[in-house]
Amino acid sequence: VATMANEVILLDFWPSMFGMRTRIALREKGIEFEYRDEDLWNKSPLLLETNPVHKKIPVLIHNGKPVCESTIQVQYIDEVWSDKNPILPSDPYQRAQARFWVDFIDKKMYDAQRKVWWTKGEEQETGKKEFIELLKTLESELRDKTYFGGDDFGYVDIGLIGFYSWFHACEKYGNLNIESECPKLIAWAKTCMQRESVAKSLPDSEKVIKFVTEIRKKFMIE
Repeated sequence: VATMANEVILLDFWPSMFGMRTRIALREKGIEFEYRDEDLWNKSPLLLETNPVHKKIPVLIHNGKPVCESTIQVQYIDEVWSDKNPILPSDPYQRAQARFWVDFIDKKMYDAQRKVWWTKGEEQETGKKEFIELLKTLESELRDKTYFGGDDFGYVDIGLIGFYSWFHACEKYGNLNIESECPKLIAWAKTCMQRESVAKSLPDSEKVIKFVTEIRKKFMIE
């Protein structure tokens, strides 16, 4: 039974790669939480009340107190439940590097990926180039390591892996083969998927493709 000492609610939306970060972090720490899927076209009063500034998911509510923005949530989870499975490196320099890469992912990844599945023609071609270039930059940071932080699954892995659930949609609508361009990155993603915390938090890529297909129809991108 969740006592008030640790009541954790996550307001989220299943295909959100940002929400996936928070789900993974909670599961890495073994935290029981109540997952509430939001209808983003008809947001709940609780979402609007707990994130009045951005009115966006994910919102992590810990004992009645809301924490907004996925990267801040992951850091918060790491600090509050610091006794097991550290997410951020203990070394200040390595921690700074990890934050740099997640910031890089935050600034670039969503928009680059969106251009691939959301646009067409010249805009899409530019988007595809940007997206692959971005993945190659990340791959060169990964090098031959198991995870971005070395042998331990951590902050950068959590920051990036959610986007992997959208890769098939990008391949389908962008006519891409990501694995042939970035084999090491795909190998990394498959290793991450073997973790229970990740496997449970990422939706099936076919479900994402269906979702993207519906959005494209709705906004007449075909």
